[in-house]
Amino acid sequence: MPVNDNVIITCALTGAGDTVRKSPHVPVTPEQIATSAVEAAEAGAAVVHIHVRDPESGAPSRDPRLYREVVERIKETGADVVINLTAGMGGDLVIDPDEPLKHLPGTDLVSGLDRLPHVEDLLPDICTLDCGSLNFGDGSNLYVSTPDMLRQGAKRIQELGVRPELEIFDTGQLWFAKQLLAEGLLDDPTVFQLCMGVPWGAPADPGVLQSMVNMLPEGAQWASFALGRMQMPWVAQSILLGGQVRVGLEDNLYLGKGNKATNAQLVERAVRITENLGSRVATPDEARAKLGLKPRA
Repeated sequence: MPVNDNVIITCALTGAGDTVRKSPHVPVTPEQIATSAVEAAEAGAAVVHIHVRDPESGAPSRDPRLYREVVERIKETGADVVINLTAGMGGDLVIDPDEPLKHLPGTDLVSGLDRLPHVEDLLPDICTLDCGSLNFGDGSNLYVSTPDMLRQGAKRIQELGVRPELEIFDTGQLWFAKQLLAEGLLDDPTVFQLCMGVPWGAPADPGVLQSMVNMLPEGAQWASFALGRMQMPWVAQSILLGGQVRVGLEDNLYLGKGNKATNAQLVERAVRITENLGSRVATPDEARAKLGLKPRA
């Protein structure tokens, strides 16, 4: 597969991880998240991937009002950027290993449709669809997204006319995403995000990435990312295999050892890597065309 010569950069702004206490740059309030989105766009990101957090505690949230405030604040600035809202929240199941039917604090498990009210409200350019269940890190934390939930969610996203970004954490999830396509629950072009290095999903291994790229359906658009110190090497890895890239504080807090980054700085670093490889950074309009999105309103 050829090197990608026109690279879409996505910035994942804040995520849902326990990172707020680890870096002062992780945005928490809607105002902070929107400001960080605009700064990332100005630095070269064509797409911003948005989670929201409780403004007081910094804990991850599914509150549609918070999503609305973030999106409205971004739009009020006039910034030209593609909006990608997570729809992965509501899949967390923490069990007691000795009493597996007992749910522990941290559990937030709802149906596929109940993960979508903010998408129905705001009709973003893109929303995510996490394509399977996973042992999410050590301990007893599971991410739950069953085939029935996924069919339910994919159908509703399709009805809304929103482009799903298919979050793939392992090869079986990619297999099932292709099944959704075969069942007519996804429209072309399919858009994949290959998520590497998340314990215990697909490892951040170039050979594994190549295998996953080889599994993609014909005509698919795809990006990949890896966590922590592998974030920037993965920018190059993705471009060299023909894909798009993702950076941001959701996945990595540092520019280098001890040097805590902002989202804009991470995007700037991705821009430099892209250009040093002889590729060009895609504009938001070019990203919309590649991803099959509607033109900017």
